[in-house]
Amino acid sequence: MIPPPSAKGTVPFGPYKTWYRVTGDLGADRPAVVVVHGGPGSTHDYLLGLANLVDEGWPVVHYDQLGNGGSTHLRDRGADFWTPELFLDELANLLAALRVRRYVLFGQSWGGVLAAAHAARGPEGLTGLVVADSPASYPRWIGELAALRRALPPAVAEALDRHEATGDYEHPEYKWATGVFYTTHVCRVQPLPPELTASFLELGSDPTVYGTMNGPTEFHITGTLKDFTVEPDLPRIAVPMLVVRGEHDEVTPAAIAPFHELVPGARYEEVPGASHLPHLEQPERFRAILLDFLKGL
Repeated sequence: MIPPPSAKGTVPFGPYKTWYRVTGDLGADRPAVVVVHGGPGSTHDYLLGLANLVDEGWPVVHYDQLGNGGSTHLRDRGADFWTPELFLDELANLLAALRVRRYVLFGQSWGGVLAAAHAARGPEGLTGLVVADSPASYPRWIGELAALRRALPPAVAEALDRHEATGDYEHPEYKWATGVFYTTHVCRVQPLPPELTASFLELGSDPTVYGTMNGPTEFHITGTLKDFTVEPDLPRIAVPMLVVRGEHDEVTPAAIAPFHELVPGARYEEVPGASHLPHLEQPERFRAILLDFLKGL
């Protein structure tokens, strides 16, 4: 069971609003776990299970990044608006508005990239960092994704290439081929967990951010992030750090390696049998890894 929120609402972010959910008491002895979701352009829903950390004494903060979920939607904004700096500013604003004094950042996928960039700035009150299933460099990751695609059955890879060449991402054959990649490297649990379905539905209802920054799919990155990297920032991270991925993750060992190779003392874990969402695919193993890290802070 996911515990009910202790508080939820929105905080102002300039002329916009950021939606948040707090589980537990932010004044507790243990630091808050602030959860940064992926996408960009997804929502908090697929990470809501982390609210159960309150049972072990950690208050938990979830939020929806600008452009999706309960936060302000801005369908008319273009690439010049949707930048990593925007989301870094939003995160800092949320922490200040909620008066979060001590916290651990948990970032998943794009959220891990964002969390690492935040941590590299040396913010006061940050006591730990978890980067889950995140690429440190989008150019490096694009090359790794190409290798994963080549390893798919020939008919699948050919369908992806053929329809991407014409931009026909709605073709039934392309959707079938996309599904093969997703069930191999994104989520190996079928049917999909309901919390993941909720995030997919939210993303589908407003794909502005995802389409602009990422592209049409997880493995065809054509948006503004295609040249983005946090690798130069990583040596400046000075808090304990856990880096984790699934065995079959679309974020390959080479794509995630800079996080644990460039951050002194970073701990690296791989979850067997999981792909891009080990917290949903192998929840007990993932929770054990996470709690062991948190209790060691």
